[in-house]
Amino acid sequence: MSAAAAEAAPRPLNLVAELTYRCPLRCPYCSNPTNLRDFPDALSSADWARVFREAAALGCVHVGLTGGEPSARRDLPEIVAAAANADLYSHLVTAAMPLSSAGLAQLKERGLRSVQISVQDAEPGSSDEIAGAVSFARKCELARTAKQLALPLTLNVVLHRRNLGRVREIIRLARELGADRLELANAQYHGWALANRAALLPSRAQIEDAARVVAAESRSAAKPEILFVLPDYFRDRPKPCMGGWARTHIVVAPDGRALPCHNAAQLPLEFWNVREKSLAACWEESPGMRAFRGEAWMREPCRSCPERVRDFGGCRCQAFALTGHAANADPACSLSPDHARITASHQEPARAELRYRERTA
Repeated sequence: MSAAAAEAAPRPLNLVAELTYRCPLRCPYCSNPTNLRDFPDALSSADWARVFREAAALGCVHVGLTGGEPSARRDLPEIVAAAANADLYSHLVTAAMPLSSAGLAQLKERGLRSVQISVQDAEPGSSDEIAGAVSFARKCELARTAKQLALPLTLNVVLHRRNLGRVREIIRLARELGADRLELANAQYHGWALANRAALLPSRAQIEDAARVVAAESRSAAKPEILFVLPDYFRDRPKPCMGGWARTHIVVAPDGRALPCHNAAQLPLEFWNVREKSLAACWEESPGMRAFRGEAWMREPCRSCPERVRDFGGCRCQAFALTGHAANADPACSLSPDHARITASHQEPARAELRYRERTA
């Protein structure tokens, strides 16, 4: 593949609309930036409507309405309606607060197509402790409302040292709530999760025990569909982050910057803002989007690795966070000269206390 062909912008399929980083929860593994106040809500509902139209024109078919907590925005019904008017399939990612059952019904009337609700654990006390707020009962109530409204329901549970031993109970909860899909997403160590790695990183034995439970439960014909995402820290090869840098996903942050992934704003790259340029220009031409698109940027061992066409070199944000250089091989890869930065973390002394993200709503 020529460098010119590799750098050409492909058709994006999915827009991730980070409507706000405000959230009433304080989850210590939150993927939002740790410098939350550097990302104010700069886009109005009219701005988002324009972004949705431009995303559809680029080829996007799906929009994830997320944050933070998207229902912290009072204009969320108008934003949902704008997504429907742009003919995008809208999926709400919510912590179930401050969204009410009546509010969810209103969103469906405006065109919402599906909903994902985060749950921190199967035990109310533990779930509330991890969330940093009393929220478990509210989450279950909103999940039941979603089913009453015939909205496809996904439950998302971030797994870590403190809840991995209750995977079976989490699956049971998902079945009780009638979830169509359960995402068991082992914590990825970016943002707040990286700051809490010593308190969250499980042992390999915990991961293997949980994987056996998931495999056994997945053989059942009963819903939900179960997705078990292994953490990078226990793999020998990196995942193709977001399907590859600036290949299929566009993330628009609350301040209007168009990014290839949730964490890319932390990199020393220039990303353009949808308040100043079209989404197409941000996607196709911004220096940040072009920086790691294709293969021309790759160093060894990625450049000559046959896996590069599958994993696209892994995660640029993880490479930057752990090695200081975003073009380095992802340390999650056993071929990386920095792989020891990952394996050494398995021996880190466990920390009991959590550093909670700032409550901003």
